[in-house]
Amino acid sequence: MNLIGELNEQPLHAALKAWYVRPGDRVEVPVDGYVIDLVQGELLIEIQTGNFSSIKRKLSKLVAHYPVRLIYPIAAEKWILKLPQQDSAQPQRRKSPKRGRLEAVFSELVSFPQLLLEDNFSLEVVLIHEEEVRRFASKKCRHNAGWVTVERRFLEVTAQHVFEKPSDLSALLPVALPDEFTTLDLAQALNAPRRLAQKMAFCLREMGEIVQVGKRGRAFLYSRHHPFILLKE
Repeated sequence: MNLIGELNEQPLHAALKAWYVRPGDRVEVPVDGYVIDLVQGELLIEIQTGNFSSIKRKLSKLVAHYPVRLIYPIAAEKWILKLPQQDSAQPQRRKSPKRGRLEAVFSELVSFPQLLLEDNFSLEVVLIHEEEVRRFASKKCRHNAGWVTVERRFLEVTAQHVFEKPSDLSALLPVALPDEFTTLDLAQALNAPRRLAQKMAFCLREMGEIVQVGKRGRAFLYSRHHPFILLKE
């Protein structure tokens, strides 16, 4: 019999849930009108392999009453498995040159950056190896030359990183970053796309970990060091 919420469960989500479950844990538990992936003692655990916007309302309501941990996987290494277009052919498997990184979580965290200010909320980023299964859809499909992803398969966990408060995330800022910096400076220090640096700066600003202190040309300037506020006696 399928448990609540398992009918449409993707392989990566199901495998991660199985990897995290411990003896005595409860699986697919109804709580306040929502179905929770895992309950470990008092802790509610949600595993999200897609975008965060779809669970914003759910998490925001739950953290008001329960300790909640969101687990998000990032593929540190990935293998691409292309299914054969003809029955007689063999699938083709290759290793992707792309490598996931911790900072990629900011691309999703923009949906609710202030949630980490809540004492009941924590975020765990789990670095994994995964296999991405693709099938050929149509030559008209421009993305990936007509190949579309049909599922993601879990291979192994390589590292786990828990963020319980905003300062845990601001620790990801490069040490070599200047006292005042733009998102271009941040992107160069991270050796990452500027779009990711912009999302990182937005999240950390919303959490109060960095402040906007001015502009350099048309770019905003940020600082990790909060300016002194002079109080009148």
